[in-house]
Amino acid sequence: MAELVKVTINGEVYEVEKGRLLIDVCREKGHAVPSFCYYADLALQASCRMCLVRIEKMPKLQTSCTVTVTDGMVVTTESEEIEKARRGMLEFLLANHPLDCPVCDRGGECELQELTFDWGNLEERFIEPKNYQPERYLSPMVANDPQRCILCKRCTRVCDEWMGEEAIEAGGRGVATIISAYGDWLNCSQCGNCIEVCPTGTLLDATYRHQARPWELVRTVSTCTFCSDGCQLALGARGEEVLRTVARDRYVNGINGEFLCVKGRFASHPFVNHEARLRTPMIRYRKGGKLVPATWDQAIEFVAQRLSAIKEEHGPQAIGIVGSPRLTNEANYTLLRFARDVIGTEHYTATDAFSLVPFFENMGAPLATHRDIRYAQTILLIGGEPEELQPLTGKQIRQAVRNGGARFILINSVPIRLKKNAAQFVHVRPGTEEAALLALADADSVEFAARKMGVETSEIEQVRRALSEAQGTVVIAFGELSPAAQKIVAQLPYIYADDRRRFLFHPLPLFNNSVGVHDMGLMSGAMTATEMLDAAGKGVRALYVAGSFLQQHLKGREEALSKLDLLVVQELFETATTEYADVVLPAASFAEVDGTFTNNAGQVQRVRQAIPPVHLSKPDWLIVASVAEAMGARFGIELSASAIFRDIAANVPAYQGLRYPLLKDESRPVQVKHEIAQRRDISGEIETLRATIAQADETAAKITETPPVGHELFKLGTLTEKLPQFHYLAAGNPKPENTLASSPLVQLTIDAALRRQRQEMALAGD
Repeated sequence: MAELVKVTINGEVYEVEKGRLLIDVCREKGHAVPSFCYYADLALQASCRMCLVRIEKMPKLQTSCTVTVTDGMVVTTESEEIEKARRGMLEFLLANHPLDCPVCDRGGECELQELTFDWGNLEERFIEPKNYQPERYLSPMVANDPQRCILCKRCTRVCDEWMGEEAIEAGGRGVATIISAYGDWLNCSQCGNCIEVCPTGTLLDATYRHQARPWELVRTVSTCTFCSDGCQLALGARGEEVLRTVARDRYVNGINGEFLCVKGRFASHPFVNHEARLRTPMIRYRKGGKLVPATWDQAIEFVAQRLSAIKEEHGPQAIGIVGSPRLTNEANYTLLRFARDVIGTEHYTATDAFSLVPFFENMGAPLATHRDIRYAQTILLIGGEPEELQPLTGKQIRQAVRNGGARFILINSVPIRLKKNAAQFVHVRPGTEEAALLALADADSVEFAARKMGVETSEIEQVRRALSEAQGTVVIAFGELSPAAQKIVAQLPYIYADDRRRFLFHPLPLFNNSVGVHDMGLMSGAMTATEMLDAAGKGVRALYVAGSFLQQHLKGREEALSKLDLLVVQELFETATTEYADVVLPAASFAEVDGTFTNNAGQVQRVRQAIPPVHLSKPDWLIVASVAEAMGARFGIELSASAIFRDIAANVPAYQGLRYPLLKDESRPVQVKHEIAQRRDISGEIETLRATIAQADETAAKITETPPVGHELFKLGTLTEKLPQFHYLAAGNPKPENTLASSPLVQLTIDAALRRQRQEMALAGD
């Protein structure tokens, strides 16, 4: 337990932990201290001077954001002297700031505006002309109004410490200092976190600006629908249209605080009201014919009759049910019950990139939350690329190293950007990351594994020694692994067990509900998605698909879907899967449903309805329940997402006892308790993995180039392509000739000439 000290604040005595920042203690105890530049868990700046307080025995006012509490400290946060200092500082901050709040896009949610009401003087004494620069774009995502800047440098610190990119920085000196990008154009991951933490209207969302005022929007807290980190966000809707997405709140007390990536911040809402959304159910009455619009009653009856006929003629195993790691737990659980209780088939699965079943069945330690990663003492990452595929995890690793002094060990065949944060980077040959696991689990295989990986034996011994000598929290994160490798990594805590350390796991699946779809049981079916496609028209005669197959599943198997007697697809948009569908049912998006997602930390988080379902779309679970009822079966639960979740809590051990009210506090997400497996004999898996690694080419060349920023983040998908600016990013994000914000971004067009120009610039080293 931390040492406690006594601190007196405004005459009241408190016992607090020694070493805490005074500003945090004051606010925690109800003594308001204003600030601009201070931001929890970022390097201290002390530039705004708004948090000045009087500390007894110190000769002048002190910035409370840089002072740590000590025993016997006597602090005053309110006095005439302090008030005069704060009012003076605000007068300086407003010296060059335009007083045009009614037309500023940040009006109504501006920290400078709020503090000016509290501490501003009644009149402005500066009569000199204000510094003025025109509003401009710093990227397709970020607009910049330079004269509104108060130089708190939150944006520069976030870009450096959170993202590790240093893409935005302060330039100039004195009153001419401005925040800008190198070359006046942001070539970065475009996360927009600089926008989120900006306390004024200096940095703005270029995709949303001037569309609405904050008080016009209804704010709904939900969970991101992209990667497995499961960031919390707030959807802003006006009427029946979602207009923007921001982080959950303006305080760092949730899973992600104000952090979001480019997809979560900019791409998680444009698709919701997109004109390409499926509007009505459609039926293809004969193979090769056209999809014909139908009513919901017609579509449900058609599907029920056809499924019943196929079940009667070919048996229940002729029907396959396919869920999706993008759907809610409630939708996937309903699909599982539909497969087992209504159809009676064991052919069910989900369209995930890879299964985590072997890992969870052998897991020898709990899952690590993102907070655990941030404050871990040792982090081992095997494969994966979290800065592109799980950005919050990447951010936590960077901060653990930079702000927490953690030891970060990276084993990868690709020199990803996180390598610059690593205390040790084991650079292996392509496809040999699993050899490292073999060496970590079996001391006799170290030399063999090192030879296959193309590294020195001493590098592997160093990793083994780091795990053996580690103290405190040790987080093991990993990307896609084979079943044998998953079983081995799951048992590593027993191999390196010691009272001095606590092991935690952090898997890196690709989708927002990859862990949830596993927990619901869909990944434990008799067939995988690929096997179902291979069996199409043979053992499997019908498929009921919620979502769409991934490209890796369909590659080379597109025609398999045409061989089915019946293909039913629930989707938001037309896809490569709906192209072969006999029935297409319009599903509601995450912004139109209630439910839950489970992230890669095992945290169950709410998905809340922000707007009614657009057009004639319906929630996925409701569509499945309607088909089941038309087939003469009822699930025995009321038609509501909360009722389905109660059924989940009653039948899924890890979710036992959970209810929606227990999930309402987003600042403290509930982590489900996956069963911890006992120590097991993994000699069989070691031999399996050794045989696989023996086939690796020992002459293969290593990948030496670090992938560019955004090579995965900016990829166009069914959802991200609905945002025009994403097409520009995917084309290379070249700087346009005119970046003034007075000119709309219609100039950001994508054509072959632009791509050629970008390639030529890259070859020239620009």
